[in-house]
Amino acid sequence: MTFEIYATCVIPISAFFASSLWFGNTAYLFISVAFIQMLKALMPVATFLMAVICGTDKLRCDLFLNMLLVSVGVVVSSYGEIHFNIVGTVYQVTGIFAEALRLVLTQVLLQKKGLTLNPVTSLYYIAPCSFVFLFVPWYLLEKPGMEVTQIQFNFWIFFSNALCALALNFSIFLVIGRTGAVTIRVAGVLKDWILITLSTIIFPESTITQLNIIGYAIALCGVVMYNYLKAKDARLTQTPVESIPDRAAKV
Repeated sequence: MTFEIYATCVIPISAFFASSLWFGNTAYLFISVAFIQMLKALMPVATFLMAVICGTDKLRCDLFLNMLLVSVGVVVSSYGEIHFNIVGTVYQVTGIFAEALRLVLTQVLLQKKGLTLNPVTSLYYIAPCSFVFLFVPWYLLEKPGMEVTQIQFNFWIFFSNALCALALNFSIFLVIGRTGAVTIRVAGVLKDWILITLSTIIFPESTITQLNIIGYAIALCGVVMYNYLKAKDARLTQTPVESIPDRAAKV
């Protein structure tokens, strides 16, 4: 990790990572946990659009129709939201696109440098720089309205939160290493349903309507189809490479 790589790769990636965290966490002040999870179904759409813009992916008809299906599902789900808030929705969608741009920049910038970083190593370099970027909006926007008497610091809540975040990063690293990208995507779909169900149980204000469920189910169909197409593309790109030794053995 040289200074040039840090300045040209790590800093831009950290800026968008901090943006996704700030916008995404601010959205929780305005909209429910369940609705936020439904909006996160737009993540494949945002990633696909950013990848096409940055030139890492091609605009294909099948993927475009999937993205359209996901978008329609999210719109239907938003229309059925009882406590719809435009400010919170804008915050969440902005955070989703910032996260998508971070993922694409990670692929573009780090692969050009020939670097492959696992999640733990990535956090080692990105987290301190992201802290600096998050400190700026906190100091300018949040600190003036804060008083020392309003801060109720609970050590166990913050410690358990940090421990869960650390366990999440390690579990993602282990699952990808021992299974594959398809498994992590299927597990992600299951996680979304569990999170929505638990949020409605724990937070009574997170009321889900029938239109919410229908819209999210439509979006989820598009996400599942998108994951299937990407996994199919990955198998097709790996098949020629794996068949080379077999052809060599036959010769």
